[in-house]
Amino acid sequence: MANKSVKVGLVQLSCSADVAANLEKTIAGVRKAAAQGAQVVVLQELFRSLYFCDVEDYENFKLAEAIPGPSTDTFGALAKELGVVIVASLFEKRAEGLYHNTTAVLDADGTYLGKYRKMHIPDDPGYFEKFYFTPGDLGYKVFPTKFGNIGVLICWDQWYPEAARITALKGADFLVYPTAIGWHKDQDGLTNDEQYGAWQTIQRSHAVANGIPVVSVNRCGIEGDMKFWGGSFVSNPFGRVIFQASHEEEQIHVEELDFAGSDRYRTHWPFLRDRRIDSYQPITKRFLDEE
Repeated sequence: MANKSVKVGLVQLSCSADVAANLEKTIAGVRKAAAQGAQVVVLQELFRSLYFCDVEDYENFKLAEAIPGPSTDTFGALAKELGVVIVASLFEKRAEGLYHNTTAVLDADGTYLGKYRKMHIPDDPGYFEKFYFTPGDLGYKVFPTKFGNIGVLICWDQWYPEAARITALKGADFLVYPTAIGWHKDQDGLTNDEQYGAWQTIQRSHAVANGIPVVSVNRCGIEGDMKFWGGSFVSNPFGRVIFQASHEEEQIHVEELDFAGSDRYRTHWPFLRDRRIDSYQPITKRFLDEE
């Protein structure tokens, strides 16, 4: 591994209905993170707009764009100017009537390295993503960048250990999760604490099981009835939270990830060594009620 560590910038912002203003704010956030020493900058899920999946509205398909396209051109130029890798979550229009929730990766020289299409698509009150997004068909992806191999997953993917495991097995130095998640603005505090705790715990467990850091970047602010809970965080390879952002405020933060830690934890807690890969075939079944 060429790089011993990487400085990752988390850009946690609130969004408005003004796409141009959101883009300008996000670019400013990338610049601020780079000025603080970030080598990789991770943006929140669907940062160009409000989280539109709270309703089923055909007008929202107009927010989608080709990838590569205008946004990857913009962030590619910014990445080259600043010498940073940018992980950018976008609404992809693949073809007429075919859309994906997609994250593009721009290398530090501005090169478009490719994209990951969100594999797990939720459909819950306030998160009607199946109306908009076709499930990803590119498989799980790791992007070799100037500053390390980045395993990219997106929001609802967070809850699936299989996704984290496969991405880690493909050689990711760390996992990133662009995210948009929150609670109803009138929901009680105990429920909120439990939900946030579960969300962070499952991602910390991916760090432990795979021996690599996890970076999760969420939005904040109130949009309609939803209060996005912020709380972007970084976990070390053994699940310890080494940074957690505010639940309320916009925040730009840079955290250094020590790749040597992954070797140390994997050596002393050799979960990958002891995997019984000969016994895991049942996991490919929906439920084990029939032979």
